[in-house]
Amino acid sequence: MSVRIDSVSKGSLGYRKGIRPGDTLVSLNGNEVFDVLDYRFFGAADDIYVQTINSRGKLKTKHIRAHGDVDALGFGFDTYLMDKKQRCRNKCIFCFVDQMPPGMRESLYFKDDDSRLSFFFGNYITLTAVSEREVQRIIDMHISPINISVHTMNPELRVKMMGNPRSGDALKIIDRLSDAGIKMNTQLVLCPGINDGEELRYSLDELSKRYPQVQSVAAVPVGLTDYREGLYPLVPYTAETACNTLDIIDEFNEHFRYFHGFPLCFPADEFYIKAGRNMPEAEYYGDFSQLENGVGMWALTKQTFIEALKRNDICQRPGREVFIATGEAAYPLLAELVRLLKGNHPDVSVNVIRVENRFFGRSVTVAGLLTGKDLSEQLRDVVKQGSVLLLPSSTIKTPEERVFLDDMRVETLSERLNVQIEIIGETDGEALLNAILGK
Repeated sequence: MSVRIDSVSKGSLGYRKGIRPGDTLVSLNGNEVFDVLDYRFFGAADDIYVQTINSRGKLKTKHIRAHGDVDALGFGFDTYLMDKKQRCRNKCIFCFVDQMPPGMRESLYFKDDDSRLSFFFGNYITLTAVSEREVQRIIDMHISPINISVHTMNPELRVKMMGNPRSGDALKIIDRLSDAGIKMNTQLVLCPGINDGEELRYSLDELSKRYPQVQSVAAVPVGLTDYREGLYPLVPYTAETACNTLDIIDEFNEHFRYFHGFPLCFPADEFYIKAGRNMPEAEYYGDFSQLENGVGMWALTKQTFIEALKRNDICQRPGREVFIATGEAAYPLLAELVRLLKGNHPDVSVNVIRVENRFFGRSVTVAGLLTGKDLSEQLRDVVKQGSVLLLPSSTIKTPEERVFLDDMRVETLSERLNVQIEIIGETDGEALLNAILGK
């Protein structure tokens, strides 16, 4: 296979060697290039022999001294991956994409299951879409860590939950990666009465046998929206079932900690909120390897805010009035942090507003799924015009594309509410404090 070069930066090493847009990249140092992983791995050499086919169909080989910097070649491609993203082939009974309402932007309905996105961006993959070549490539390149959506270590139950006859056998890939020394972060999306309880005990026991290659397990409660008509009948976690799940995980971790000195399985923050239990302190989460799964976000935000509070010269910019909008899950934490701040500095003007998710349904409580419409309607008569509104970064697509899930732009919301909107990192307590103070 070969890849078309879409652009070549003028003055780059590749440009100086006569390589031009429209040429086809065939190989680097004799290795075929299929995608970005091949490109970056084989291009990380001091001397690179670049084989291309030009627009006239002529095969050429150029020797380039890149000193280990593949970007110095100056090549650009049509997409970051250099080919199409791999689409998920599963029909999971808990899939959140299947619960999306109609009429939203097309990209929100795309289900990816791409090992390259796991390596570059931390996406979780199920292993059902990886080819033998991809598995071997992960092993040969020692791509690590890989993030894997396991859900259950019971092959038959995994087939039932994921609607893919290959999903049970795909668990064998975990052992191949483990034998090759590939580190793995894993996740279990737990559905009450299906893969929790005794099935959870079994999965945790099996995953612990793959330690230290399996270096963490995240337990995440299934997310359910109001758009589940015709889908598998699932129920949300209650305080009782959340407590039962935490008890199982605590029991497992206590045994694992006895032998290794630290826990292996980390429940999502939502489990503690559902159960009405105190959140663990930051030390519990180690290196916070499961933050993207909503694991430890509460503890990290609290820790960094309190640390900043201790060393900060508290002085709010004159005339600055601040409102913080968040989902129902994070509201208690932010309210607590504001109380800590105002306890010693009552003149600081800041208020936290709880926004319920009317778009997806009240059972969806995370801030990252709030829409511009919900924010606009519920903040209209609450925030003061001319004030500053702080929103978590998870509410927008990217720092470059400042749009909410319903495609409303941040600037549009700002105009509707007549406020200045500032976007704050999800777990950056210091940035939150500085934004409140106007520093």
